[in-house]
Amino acid sequence: MTTIADELTIERRGHAGSAARRRTNFVIFLGPAIVLTVLFFVVPVIIDIAVSFTDLSRSLRISEFTTEQYEKVLRTDRRLSQVIGLTFIYVFGTLAIFNVTFGLILAITTTAIRNVSGSFFRGVWLLPRMSPSVLYILLWLWAVSPTEAGLVNQVLMQAFGLDAPLDLLTSAPVALIIISNGFIGASMGMIIFTAAIRGIPEHLFHAAAVDGAGTFAKIRFITLPALRWPISFVTIYQTLSLLVSFEYILLLTKGGPFYDTTVYALYVYRRAFESGQYGYGAALALFLIVIGVVVALIGWRFFDMERLLQRPRIEVH
Repeated sequence: MTTIADELTIERRGHAGSAARRRTNFVIFLGPAIVLTVLFFVVPVIIDIAVSFTDLSRSLRISEFTTEQYEKVLRTDRRLSQVIGLTFIYVFGTLAIFNVTFGLILAITTTAIRNVSGSFFRGVWLLPRMSPSVLYILLWLWAVSPTEAGLVNQVLMQAFGLDAPLDLLTSAPVALIIISNGFIGASMGMIIFTAAIRGIPEHLFHAAAVDGAGTFAKIRFITLPALRWPISFVTIYQTLSLLVSFEYILLLTKGGPFYDTTVYALYVYRRAFESGQYGYGAALALFLIVIGVVVALIGWRFFDMERLLQRPRIEVH
C-alpha cells in the first residue's frame, strides 16, 4: 500500500526529472545559439572596446593605453558631423521611400492581381537581391555612366532631346545611393508584407465589399491595421541594417566625390582600413554600436513592441 511519503517522493522525483529534461533541452536547442552569439557578437565588442583605448595603427604596435581616440571623436574630427548628417539622410530616405513605403506598395499591388502574375512579378523584383553585389553595382554603373553609352543618358538624349550626357555620380550622388540601395531593400519588405497580407482572413474583405467599401477603404481599414507588426519589424530591422551596411556605396561611389557619400559605417571602414587608424576606427565603431542600441530601443518604445509581442494567454503544460 502506497503511503503519503512514497507519493511525495515520487512527485519530487518527477519534478526533478522534469527540471533535468528542461535543462537538457535548453543546452541542446539554445546552447549552440548562445555560443555563436558570444563568439561573433559579444567577443568582437569586447575586443573593439579594448582596441579603442589604444594607439593601434598600421604598424600593429601598441605603445600606450589612452582615451585620445574618444577625445578625437568628440572634439577634433570636424568631418564627423557631415558624415552623421549624411547618414541620417541616407537611412531615413532609403527607409521611408523604398524599404517600407515602396515595399508596401509592391506587396499590395502584387496580392491584388492574379497569383501567377503576382508571383512572377515578385520573383523578378527579387532578382537584384539574389545577384552578387558586384554584378548589381556594375549594372548601375552602366546605367548612370556619364557618357552617351549610359542607359539613363541614352533615354534622356534620345527620348527627351538632352544635348549633353549627365554625370549623376557627381551631380546627384546622394540620390543615387538611396535609389540603388532602395531597390534592393524594398524586396525584403515586399516579401514580409505579402506574407502578412496573405494571412488576413478573406471573409473580412468580403464583408467590407458587402458594406460597400472600395479598394482604398479595404486597404485603410483592413490591410494596414493588420500590418502593424510587419511594418514595425521591417522599420526597425532595416534601420539597423542601413546603419551598418556600406558595400553598395563603396562599390558604386567609393564614398565620393570626396566624402559626399561617405556614411558613418563607411567612414569607420575608411579610417580603420584605408588610413590605418585602427584605434580610432574602433572608437568610431563603438559609437556605432551605441547608436544601434539606442535606435533599437527607440523603435521598441515608439512601435510599442512589448504589447505586440505579449505572451499568449493560453498556458500549455
